[in-house]
Amino acid sequence: MTHLILQAPDLDAAKAEQIAAVAAANGLQSLSTTATRLLDVDPATRPEVERLCAELHVDYAYLERVPRLAECKILASDMDSTLINIECIDEIADMAGRKAEVAAITEAAMRGEIKDFSESLRRRVALLRGVPQKALERVYDERLRTNPGAERLIVSAKAAGLKIMLVSGGFTFYTERLKQRLGLDETHANVLEIDQGKLTGRVLGDIVDGQAKAAYLQALAFDTGAAPEQIIAMGDGANDLKMLALAHYSVAYRAKPVVRQQTRYALNYSGLDAVLNWFRG
Repeated sequence: MTHLILQAPDLDAAKAEQIAAVAAANGLQSLSTTATRLLDVDPATRPEVERLCAELHVDYAYLERVPRLAECKILASDMDSTLINIECIDEIADMAGRKAEVAAITEAAMRGEIKDFSESLRRRVALLRGVPQKALERVYDERLRTNPGAERLIVSAKAAGLKIMLVSGGFTFYTERLKQRLGLDETHANVLEIDQGKLTGRVLGDIVDGQAKAAYLQALAFDTGAAPEQIIAMGDGANDLKMLALAHYSVAYRAKPVVRQQTRYALNYSGLDAVLNWFRG
């Protein structure tokens, strides 16, 4: 039996019933004001359902079964533009009047047009040379916010016993603060070199690129005995693809096309806590 979860901030009965008719659903169960479960849908209707959901701005998820969240063991997430609302490096650059140059490289890397993430990061960090360390604090205090639903998802996952890992091509300055603030189990990111209160334009140690993200998730999966079906992983850029490939619940959040095409699930309109509607309590 195949179920179909529909979600959108403005999901009304008319939209749900329209999609249910196309999906040949045998039942409809309201989960909340923003989510509905269609029961026993016809998988053959999927292409038509996907087109209609895109037209109506509705997120969808096909599920063969609705497991308990506690059956999962890991929730892994990218940071910039996934767990949080900004690309930290772009905002640091903005403080120095260099945002356009840095953001152009960031965007190309996320779309997958720059294949070597490490090189793209070094190029961007080099443009930050001389920026005061206080600019990092200002970005955290003034601009960094968790994305809608992020904190509810983390609280629920922790309550269900999942290990929470934040793994980022960004910077430890931010991941460490989020670890403390949100009670995360593990965080991994890049270390900015700072000398006499200013950025040197260099990164210390190995770069956390796509391969490193996957390796950190593999290590945690080994430690917890997690199979792919017990892993939820979320990301938005090309640098997340290798990590996302390790998870059955691979989630593209407001993602680039290259990511949406290679993940099982996408959240284009709903908050991150929409993930919770794919599971029982």
